[in-house]
Amino acid sequence: MSRVRSKNNKSTELKLIQIFKENGIIGWRRNYKVKGHPDFVFLDKKIAIFVDGCFWHGHDCRNTRPADNAEYWIKKRERNMKHDQEITALFEQRGWTVIRIWECEFKKKKRELLLKKLAPCSKNVNKAEEQ
Repeated sequence: MSRVRSKNNKSTELKLIQIFKENGIIGWRRNYKVKGHPDFVFLDKKIAIFVDGCFWHGHDCRNTRPADNAEYWIKKRERNMKHDQEITALFEQRGWTVIRIWECEFKKKKRELLLKKLAPCSKNVNKAEEQ
């Protein structure tokens, strides 16, 4: 696994784009150049979306842990989690809303949770709040 180099989490990003399209969510930008590198931003709503891999970012949904070099992987995940917290705090200090989506939330059984997380991005949410 040490030879794995990140080249974006393209498959999950493409899945999220499909969900945006299916639910009429518009106004997003991908690969916006800002410190912290969110996967998607909604500039008009000041929303940053990060799509995090469950293993790499320390989600507890997976029970698999590499047996080889276990201490290295524990520390690596801890560093990633600390970095995620720092980036979230940075965006929130700027007045942004941060949405973190876990890789496992793309499964059908978790679709409702995913759509609930994305609600602030939808135009329909703002209309419902006004009524």
